[in-house]
Amino acid sequence: MENTQVKKRNPIFTILRFILFVGLGVFFIWLSLRDLSKEDMRAIWDSMGSINHLSCWLLLISAAIMAILADVARAVRAKILIEPLGYKPRFSMVFYSVMICYLANLALPRLGEILRCSFLQRFENVPFQKSLGTVLTERAVDILCWLALILVVIGMNTGMLSNVIIDHETQTSVGMWMEQKGLSILGNYFIYILIGTIVLIWLLLRLTRRWWSKYAWCMKIRNFFVGLWQGIISIKDLPHPGRYIFWTVVMWICYYLGTYLCFFAIPYLHGLGPGAALAVLTFGTIAFMISQGGLGSYPLITAGILLMYGVNYTHGLAAGWIGWILQTAVALLVGFASLFLSSFYKKQDSSIVKPETES
Repeated sequence: MENTQVKKRNPIFTILRFILFVGLGVFFIWLSLRDLSKEDMRAIWDSMGSINHLSCWLLLISAAIMAILADVARAVRAKILIEPLGYKPRFSMVFYSVMICYLANLALPRLGEILRCSFLQRFENVPFQKSLGTVLTERAVDILCWLALILVVIGMNTGMLSNVIIDHETQTSVGMWMEQKGLSILGNYFIYILIGTIVLIWLLLRLTRRWWSKYAWCMKIRNFFVGLWQGIISIKDLPHPGRYIFWTVVMWICYYLGTYLCFFAIPYLHGLGPGAALAVLTFGTIAFMISQGGLGSYPLITAGILLMYGVNYTHGLAAGWIGWILQTAVALLVGFASLFLSSFYKKQDSSIVKPETES
């Protein structure tokens, strides 16, 4: 029988981590609001109050549905990864485990992944370690897709970034400032310089491997990236890797459409093109990495991105809060619904092959 025990974390460490992530969220809220006057705060509330038509609410509901469909696609991917391990869990339970994961992560960072695997072990008899391995593979693929989107967004917006005003008194833009400093070549060839820098760093790491491999912290970083890469290439060993790639694309398309539909629901974002929605989706993801559930950081990052597209900062901040509230509401509502509905299901052994008996 497999050992399914998990190393318990120090509760003090868990509490400190929770305080850190929530504290970061509060800090980002303060950072985004500290320089706003009463008129600016009133403008934010007025901007949020501009969603007062039925069509706007229907668009927001459609955006929420897209977010849920993205989670459905994520559950399909999870099932595709689990089945080659000799288990065929019910799709409904896999979906519930995904939504409970999001719900738990609103309370404590990374708690959701643990509960997701524990949930499948309890209801579907999928061993914790095997389920956790599939989650790590998912995360590796997600990081790769996200990095690819970053390169796409940077490539699409290099010219726009140079037009951002950094000194309103002199109307100096980023491009003008870089030209004054003799750095205009960086703006013109930014994407190529970025790729070249990545390649150069990789070569330096290869050449100096004997030196840095002596340090434990360097090896930890190296093992982290090796683990990501192994998770990504493990996709090729699936019976039908094309299905996994297809549902990954579907998932990201749903996330994107959910973000873009929010633009049509908010009156002052109507005129922005699809590139702005892609930028908000891509860089907005960072918010959920650095603060608890994206609290505070998501509106701040959204406002910064929309500023490049000519949207007033207070309007951008309001749009960010609308997007954050929508995503959090989906996680809460569907997460609690998943907890409730799963209580009506009986446990079952989803193993396709009989486990080997111990001698």
